[in-house]
Amino acid sequence: MNVSSVKALALLKVNHLCVSYGHIQAVKNLSFRVNTGEITALVGANGAGKSTTLLAISKIIAATSGSIEYQSKPQDWVNLLTKTSSEIVRMGVSQVAEGRAILLTMTVEENLQLGAYTRERVPQIAEDLKFVLELFPILKSRYKDLAGNLSGGEQQMLAIGRALMAKPKLLLLDEPSMGLAPLKVKEIFNVLKELNQLGQSIVLVEQNVRQALQISHQAYVLENGELTLEGVGKELLEDPRIIQAYLGT
Repeated sequence: MNVSSVKALALLKVNHLCVSYGHIQAVKNLSFRVNTGEITALVGANGAGKSTTLLAISKIIAATSGSIEYQSKPQDWVNLLTKTSSEIVRMGVSQVAEGRAILLTMTVEENLQLGAYTRERVPQIAEDLKFVLELFPILKSRYKDLAGNLSGGEQQMLAIGRALMAKPKLLLLDEPSMGLAPLKVKEIFNVLKELNQLGQSIVLVEQNVRQALQISHQAYVLENGELTLEGVGKELLEDPRIIQAYLGT
């Protein structure tokens, strides 16, 4: 692939991003790109700055400096740091927060409906709801149940489904495997692969480095808020530095 075609694929460009919590600099001069139709993984140990980066993209926390350029429309680049969180959602960026953040006292149906709150009441919303329920059949069977009565894996599915109801161009996922049994982790990652095959662009933050690298097109390794390594996901699985630091022998 030539350089010009790579540029044409760009959907998000993070440039020299810095984020601080008081005197602690959590993200330090971070630059990376996300291409349309790809899974981009941010991996590293706890405290590496991965989740902070996602929160800055969604403007849930404020960046200290840098820019986050997003192609909201063809050839129309916007610096997300100049926008509010609600504007960013309306431009097609949805985030599934670490810990899921679903509304436990509301039903599965109500949680999913809330995911489409930024959209006009058009027939396509009903089609998107049908798609989500086909993607996660367990949610269809528990449609009228309170979200708080779902298992951890079911709650993660609901969180992803709710984000999809916003019809995002870019889906941000923060630790989707956290606290889940291995079979549920496999199920969630299979869904992410299926979504990507349908054209969904994804940024995946994960401590489960092996799983993330197996499905990602491009991956960036963060340590102490800085980018230390980047490359094709499956190729990084063979990198001795990754094996030693995250995968074991």
